[in-house]
Amino acid sequence: MAQLSDDCFAFGEALTPLDEALNALHERTEPIADMCDVPVSGAVGRILAEDIAATFNVPPHDNSAVDGYAVYYDDLDPKIETRLPVTGRAAAGHPLGRSTQRGEVIRIFTGAPMPMGDAGPDTVMMQEDCRVDGDHVVIAPGIKRGANRRTAGEDIRENEIVLHAGQVLRPQDIGVAASLGRTRLRVFEPLRVAVFSSGDELREPGNTLDPGAIFDANRFALAAALSQLGCAVTDLGIIRDDETVIRTALAEAAATHDLLVTSGGMSTGEEDHIKATVEALGSLHFWRLAIKPGRPVALGQIDTPRGPIPFAGLPGNPVAAIVTFLVIARPLILRLSGATDVAPISYRVRAGFDHRKKISRREFVRAKIVADTDGWPKAEKHGRSGAGVLSSLVGADGLVELPEDMTFLKAGSMVDFLPFTEVMP
Repeated sequence: MAQLSDDCFAFGEALTPLDEALNALHERTEPIADMCDVPVSGAVGRILAEDIAATFNVPPHDNSAVDGYAVYYDDLDPKIETRLPVTGRAAAGHPLGRSTQRGEVIRIFTGAPMPMGDAGPDTVMMQEDCRVDGDHVVIAPGIKRGANRRTAGEDIRENEIVLHAGQVLRPQDIGVAASLGRTRLRVFEPLRVAVFSSGDELREPGNTLDPGAIFDANRFALAAALSQLGCAVTDLGIIRDDETVIRTALAEAAATHDLLVTSGGMSTGEEDHIKATVEALGSLHFWRLAIKPGRPVALGQIDTPRGPIPFAGLPGNPVAAIVTFLVIARPLILRLSGATDVAPISYRVRAGFDHRKKISRREFVRAKIVADTDGWPKAEKHGRSGAGVLSSLVGADGLVELPEDMTFLKAGSMVDFLPFTEVMP
């Protein structure tokens, strides 16, 4: 397992623009997950740890794209029908098995290897464009040389790198690996992540709420998001606001995990002990991001005999916790897990609302996509805007991202929209 450099999250104390923070993460973090070999059939969703190059052409031979007749183009009359004898048959998995010569036609089916001969056959006539006459076929004029013939390597060329280290393997990637004859792939092990919540006011769902208490939602949402990223998640439950308890929990978790994630307890109040505890166990940078919601985000590391273990402390407000997870923790986790492409794709849509914001701050507005009067997608503001209104995320389709230099968004303007399907599939 690669080790993090000391103080890899120390970027300065000023209010940090989001892009600067993301660039720093990219430059100063590297994969820490171990590697292993897994069967191709079980590799979907895993992060590839090696480049995969083709050792042969795919397909390995020229083949027919249609059911029809393989002919020598030079045997065809370009102006009138041509009548030629059918002398053989080739089907997928059943090649002709002999050489051919000018003047003969081979009945051929989709996927069958093209017969081998002296400069051909080089063209395939679709059966719909031919007429059978006994043991001969009558071919209509007008076909182009090489029509309906797929060449060797049309899909993948020998020595071509088709899958790259750091990509999350999708079903189509698994198919490509299988087409190259691979039975196993080298992937990164799932990142072992411990997640817990902090706060004496939190209760486990299913219990009775006493005055002043709330059910813990953040831990369940974050654990689910981590699982979707392929992490092996350990739920450490709720840790009460006691510095000794928090210190023990963090130290024990760091001994057996690759990353610690928590929400709450990161402010500077008397009962916010996590910040001080992480600093005592290692080092921590209290990141004040220039974003809304979710300004306070803490990244740091806890020193262990295995080396420094990364720590991510997210805000306690539920919406702020999820937004900061998506924009900061998610790319961090993907980088630590071995992924290279960690930036989600945003889409340009039309705004269906006015919105006023502060300068020099990136804002993420919960939105639902509807069809505008002309049929184009339009983002409508969804739900109440408070950082604690978790239900506002349920009916939303994603987040409208408003840049730092904007102070007023006018309805009808084009904006960047980040669908939840890009970051929480």
